[in-house]
Amino acid sequence: MTTRRKVIIAAVTFVVLLSMGLTYFFAVIFPQKREEEQFLKAVQKYYDEKIALYEAENEKYEDYEVDVAFLGDSLTDGYDLEKYYPQYLALNRGIGGDTTFGLEKRLKVSVYDLKPKVAVILIGANNFDNMFDNYENILKGLKENIPETKIMLLSLTSMSREWGKNNQKAAYNNVKIKLFAEKYGYEFVDLYAPLFNIETGEICEEYTTDGGHLTAAGYDVFTNAVTPALKKLLGR
Repeated sequence: MTTRRKVIIAAVTFVVLLSMGLTYFFAVIFPQKREEEQFLKAVQKYYDEKIALYEAENEKYEDYEVDVAFLGDSLTDGYDLEKYYPQYLALNRGIGGDTTFGLEKRLKVSVYDLKPKVAVILIGANNFDNMFDNYENILKGLKENIPETKIMLLSLTSMSREWGKNNQKAAYNNVKIKLFAEKYGYEFVDLYAPLFNIETGEICEEYTTDGGHLTAAGYDVFTNAVTPALKKLLGR
């Protein structure tokens, strides 16, 4: 085979491979990236709307007028506080998808500026592996900035399906959460055990929609676990 023919074959092969690569990029990679970008924009928009809502609510209430503020991720975000706590002035400061790092960044608007009588914290399910890189920072911030607010730390919940693989990690992390509660003199409430099915080793199916989030029955259990501790902290 002549050198010229080899060059032509190599050039044609390069063009074909380049064409295939571009086709794959525009058919698969590019749409995925656009979809991911659109999703991230939607998440940021939702986050910004939540922060704006919190800022507006903070203006409505005097210091320590609000009985309880619940802070956390989607488990908190989806919690119908008016339904479950009609006896209290309760505000929801949960944002779906949030992590310990996201919560730490928004503590000022979420709770410092509000100054509720009680703040309930449930966070870490979206960053099991590194939640303790800054978890104690959150607790220190609460102690320093709102020392008169009583704090309740909630354990991570038990899970199932694709989330179920995190149960052992969640149980381990819950021990550390409880130890932090004892260290700072905060109330601790276990949500893991009340939702857990000892026979399956996972959350009871009737308590979850997808293995990680809660049904109405799951929130009933959640509320039954939290209410006695709230009564203790609020004195009513």
